[in-house]
Amino acid sequence: MRFFSRFCAVLAVICLALVVWASDRTAVYALIDKVVTEPNSEHPERIQVWGVFALAKAGTMDYLAPQRGYLYFRLGGDPATDRNEWADLQSVAGKKQVVAFGNRWMLSALSVRKPDAKPENPVAYATEAGIFKVRTDTSYAPVKSLIEFANR
Repeated sequence: MRFFSRFCAVLAVICLALVVWASDRTAVYALIDKVVTEPNSEHPERIQVWGVFALAKAGTMDYLAPQRGYLYFRLGGDPATDRNEWADLQSVAGKKQVVAFGNRWMLSALSVRKPDAKPENPVAYATEAGIFKVRTDTSYAPVKSLIEFANR
């Protein structure tokens, strides 16, 4: 009976660790300054999202250090949903609201472009579960580091 109790306790700890490890699927935490749509705002095909970003680090459950610049997307597999999410990104631009979006495994090729980089070769936008507003009074590392970086 003792063996079974210990086995169950160890199994519970392992399961909890896996849930915690796999709980953050987010690709991007962002403080968005502005959004530029191309070729126009009525029917955008591409979008530049300017601001400060903490991106998921490929192949890990960690995040890269925050970077200032822009993300460059083109329409992905669901243009209507992509445009809806782009409108959501536009709605928080300049409002100092941290948002989370994207799936870390679907946007693994994403990188923050330098402000002076020419916009070319946009990444296909991949919808996940929408755009989420994130509380700023948190100790969660990617959000906390994003806020600290933006406040420098």
